[in-house]
Amino acid sequence: MLIFLLALAGFAFLDSLHVLNIGITAAVVVDSRLGRRSPVPGALSFIAGLFAVTTAFGICTVLGLGFLTDLIHFDITPTIRYWAELVIGALLLILGALRLPSHTANEIPPWAIEARRRPLLLGLIGAAIGLAQAPTAVPYLAALAMLSIREPRPTLWPLIVAAYCLIALVPPLLVLFAATRRSARVQRFYRGFVRALTRFGPLSIRVLFALFGAALVVDALRNYSSL
Repeated sequence: MLIFLLALAGFAFLDSLHVLNIGITAAVVVDSRLGRRSPVPGALSFIAGLFAVTTAFGICTVLGLGFLTDLIHFDITPTIRYWAELVIGALLLILGALRLPSHTANEIPPWAIEARRRPLLLGLIGAAIGLAQAPTAVPYLAALAMLSIREPRPTLWPLIVAAYCLIALVPPLLVLFAATRRSARVQRFYRGFVRALTRFGPLSIRVLFALFGAALVVDALRNYSSL
């Protein structure tokens, strides 16, 4: 169980390196400072929208997969489990080898810039972005698949999904927390954190994709007798 939870935490860490979420949070903070307003309502509303939608998507996905396997009397055998590991690991290795255009990771949509002064609208934008990110986030989908095929499924699995989504939102929360502090040390951390994540985030995701993919492939091949 501990290895399983560590694997999910690793996938959540991968999901947390999403530069768009950090960029929008940082833009809200900067705009609030220029307007001499608190950044907490807007940024927290945006993060809450992301959290609510991604958590709901995860819970519905696991419930849907569980209902489907029960409906067609589909048993998760060790062969299916290790084949799933092999396929997911190979997919992560492929994604780790791909290089996305660098300019797309740092762009903040114009509508997000226009809405950053309206907390309620920012919450709706966070929900919309979460709805777009969740079905396309490979680490999240891999984690949900692992949770769905695990036998027996943990009793508190909805809390595991919620904890995953919370871990994935740690960087925007750190940006918001640092923005509310006045000390020079925290402000240096805030600027350095945003700058480093913007610069190295995409590369870090590729490296971690490759590492997690290799780990899953190796684990599947170690149990080749079940394939």
